Amino acid sequence: MFSRGPGSESAPPKPPSMPSMNGTGAPAAAAPRPAGSPFERSASGDGMSVIGTDLTIMGEKITIISQNKLTIDGDVHGDIHGRQVVVGEEGSVVGTVNAEAIEVRGGVKGAIRAATVTLHPTAQVEGDITHQTLSISEGAQFDGRVRRAKDPGDLKPNLDVSAFEEIRMQALSTGG
Repeated sequence: MFSRGPGSESAPPKPPSMPSMNGTGAPAAAAPRPAGSPFERSASGDGMSVIGTDLTIMGEKITIISQNKLTIDGDVHGDIHGRQVVVGEEGSVVGTVNAEAIEVRGGVKGAIRAATVTLHPTAQVEGDITHQTLSISEGAQFDGRVRRAKDPGDLKPNLDVSAFEEIRMQALSTGG
């Protein structure tokens, strides 16, 4: 269900982009990095992250947090929190997926929680879906329960990295 078929070769890597020039032939100055924690990022809403077909992320208590759009074409064994999450046809997630909007084209084994959930014809989902708006295309495979959230606020993904860090530190201090 969550395996890749033969012939799912990945595209060749793109060449690195060249630094922009400032008109003098010298590279333009890089944008200043925010001070403080390396986990502080801009939530400008225009970025995109991709977990490619050649990448598998697994471990105990893994949580991936994306402030913008996250496309998963590889395999993730852990929980996902993001603004917009797309599980591509080659992608799979074993864990909870929580976002404002979720599109599934590949496989998810675990709970899905989002205001808007779309299961495309190639989707294979095993788990419960909590939503405000749900669309299931003909051909999608779904085994689980569906519940419409009474309060849309219950579906908001937690994108605060510091909150997860506090939980992790508490677990470490109690030996869990």
